[in-house]
Amino acid sequence: MEKYMKRALELAREAFDEGEVPVGAVVVKKATGEIVGEGRNMREGAKNALAHAELMAIDSACRRLGGWRLPECAIYVTLEPCPMCCGAIINARIDDVIFGAYDAKSGSAVSVQKMFSLPYNYRPEVTGGVMEEECAGILSEFFRQLRIKKSGSAQKE
Repeated sequence: MEKYMKRALELAREAFDEGEVPVGAVVVKKATGEIVGEGRNMREGAKNALAHAELMAIDSACRRLGGWRLPECAIYVTLEPCPMCCGAIINARIDDVIFGAYDAKSGSAVSVQKMFSLPYNYRPEVTGGVMEEECAGILSEFFRQLRIKKSGSAQKE
C-alpha cells in the first residue's frame, strides 16, 4: 500500500510546486501491481472544476486500458475523495479506494457522507488513513503558505 501512496504523494508535491492544492492519485491494476493511471490536482492551471487528481488518474487509466470500466483496479489518493470523485469511482467500477488524509469539509467516502455505502449499483471497499500524517502534512503546509501569501498581499495594499 505504501508504495502506491508514496507515488500519489510525489504527484501531490508536483501539484504543490505548481500552486495547486496538493492532491495526487494513482490507479493500480491489482493483479500485476502496475500503475495504469496517474493524476494530480490541476484545477487552477487548467481553469477546470473537473481537474481533480482522481478524475485525472481515472481518465489516464481508462485511456491506457482501453475502456471506461476499471475492474480489478484500486485507486490510491492522498485526500479522501469528494462527491464528484466518489461518483467517478463508482462509475468506473474501481474495486478499492485507499486514501491518506480525511477531509472533514467535503470527504464523501466516510467523513461528510458515506457515499460508497449508499444503494448504488457498485460499492468499492474503502481504506482511509494510509500514510495519513504525510498526506495531511503536505496539505497543511500548502494552506499555511497560502495564508502567509494572502496576509502579505493584504499588508501591501
